[in-house]
Amino acid sequence: MSWRMVGVDAQRLQFVEAVFQRERSLSSLCREYEISRPTGYLWLNRFREQGVAGLVEASRRPENMPRRSCEELEQKIVALRAEHPDWGARKLQVLLARAGLQVPSSTVHRVLRRHGLIHKLDSHPKAVGRFSREAPNQLWQMDFKSPKGWKAHLGPLSVIDDHSRYALVLEQLSSGRGEAVQQRLERVFIDCGLPDAMLMDHGQPWWNAQSAGGWTQLSVWLMRVGIRLYYSGVRHPQTQGKVERFHGSLEQARRRQGMAGKIPDQRWLDRFREEYNQVRPHEALAMQTPASHWQPSIRSYTGPADPAYPEGAELGQLNAQGALRLEGRNWQIAGALAHQRVRIVRIDTRVHIYYAQTLIRELNLLGQGSTMVEPCPRNFLYL
Repeated sequence: MSWRMVGVDAQRLQFVEAVFQRERSLSSLCREYEISRPTGYLWLNRFREQGVAGLVEASRRPENMPRRSCEELEQKIVALRAEHPDWGARKLQVLLARAGLQVPSSTVHRVLRRHGLIHKLDSHPKAVGRFSREAPNQLWQMDFKSPKGWKAHLGPLSVIDDHSRYALVLEQLSSGRGEAVQQRLERVFIDCGLPDAMLMDHGQPWWNAQSAGGWTQLSVWLMRVGIRLYYSGVRHPQTQGKVERFHGSLEQARRRQGMAGKIPDQRWLDRFREEYNQVRPHEALAMQTPASHWQPSIRSYTGPADPAYPEGAELGQLNAQGALRLEGRNWQIAGALAHQRVRIVRIDTRVHIYYAQTLIRELNLLGQGSTMVEPCPRNFLYL
């Protein structure tokens, strides 16, 4: 006979009766009713203490409902959500922990769901992989946010430290021209020092598809102040994943904080940047803040200067058109580098041309051709 085919209470009663009637041994009865010996003894003891009432299935619901948050805690979670409407359960969990409340993120999520505070904007696919520089200021990512939805011709300029995700710049410029960007970068260089390198896309004003080599006055200025330049893959925004995710967080905050259809002013952008750097926990940083992982660069800004090349390096001078005379012919290098000195590195029948620390062109002496080089740091196809 299988106890699973009849009511549990009836089976327990039949078992207890059989034991007391001593029809068979306890072991054989436990096997027949498909229970363990400890369970059999438990039923017997309950029957001895409470009679048939002791065989009733007890509710497994805890008396104090530990999985149901207390009203005070729920209100705290709801209040934090109202204060940070663009934050999810994991980030709110960190704020609760800072206040001395150790609450699982799953509990926070259940409370948000119970109060109807889970929205589609809260969900996004996780990055398939991550890569970041080992220390602050080894690489900064720079881009303009798309103005789509902002009712403006230009989104704010953002500069993000690759290692810490620290937002160094978030500013709505009056113009996207190179002069305006250079002025803003000069201020951040004075305040925070210089990065070793910067990563950008193929957009203006740091790239010009109409000029030989793509270099602009802004990109040349960046190289002259001692910064190595990298460029993301064409139509591959994942290369600049950190600044793209930063813009995603910015857009989500704009929508969720009642700014939809409006152009956020600089005060709002400053508040967002402060919260993003100093308060908002970051999942890629083990729920710590970007500010806790960033520090100013030890490389001070001293202004642009002619690049210093290693002693003994082969150098060449570009003419007024940005061409280099080599091996009896003129090779077009970059018009934006007119009259500048470049370093020449010979590799068999090929020649690499460097300006400052940045490789800009490869010459093929055998094939009489040249290749424009768009350096992109390895492993940067990650968020």
